[in-house]
Amino acid sequence: MCFFFSFIPATVWVVGGYFILFSSTKTEGPVRTFGQILAVWVFVVAAAIPLIGAYVTFSGLCPIDTIIQSMHSGGRF
Repeated sequence: MCFFFSFIPATVWVVGGYFILFSSTKTEGPVRTFGQILAVWVFVVAAAIPLIGAYVTFSGLCPIDTIIQSMHSGGRF
């Protein structure tokens, strides 16, 4: 479940990266280079978020799964 929820912040990061990349194409010189490097780093962070979400989900550390299981068993958190 955490894997699917990790797509929300990853999407925000990707949109931010495209905005940075688009803005950097309108500039010149070192600002353009800095914008392109920054956009690549933002894309790396965006790619890492679902990977972390997958790790948390498959390792059984997702707190959402614990909450859902306790709701179905009729117990408290």
